[in-house]
Amino acid sequence: MIVYTLGTIFFPFDRAVFWLHELLEREIIVEPVLFQHGATNADKLSHPLLTSVASLTINEMHDAVKQSSLVISHAGQGSTRMLAEMGACFVLIPRLRRYGEHVDDHQLLFARAVERFGVPYCTELEQLVKYIEQPPIPLQHKLFNAPSLAEHLTVRYRLVELQK
Repeated sequence: MIVYTLGTIFFPFDRAVFWLHELLEREIIVEPVLFQHGATNADKLSHPLLTSVASLTINEMHDAVKQSSLVISHAGQGSTRMLAEMGACFVLIPRLRRYGEHVDDHQLLFARAVERFGVPYCTELEQLVKYIEQPPIPLQHKLFNAPSLAEHLTVRYRLVELQK
């Protein structure tokens, strides 16, 4: 099984939906796909190998990742860290500003930054085809020690409140 996850933010990620359609139609993907599309409209995407869900709980995502041969994920920091810590075989697809997939290119900058730790990413469909045909080596370690964004903001704003 391949897990294909776009995250759950409200920006559409239509390029990733188109890519998944192409991968299935060209029979580059020939195994079941669990597709977590979040807020992206995936109504037009249908295929016998495809199971689409808007969102998974963290436990459902962990179970799916454990059963997967490959995870294709948006380049969110939390998802990337989770996949690395779980020893998953994965590749990132950064959301790009030029396609209206996010407000800026921070996912691309993040993907470039973690590439040095062995995390592969792609910005073109044919790059992704290569990773499906030759999956990357699973990571077996934590990428870096840093708080999640939520943890960072909680600490930061708690300090701001204490200073008032």
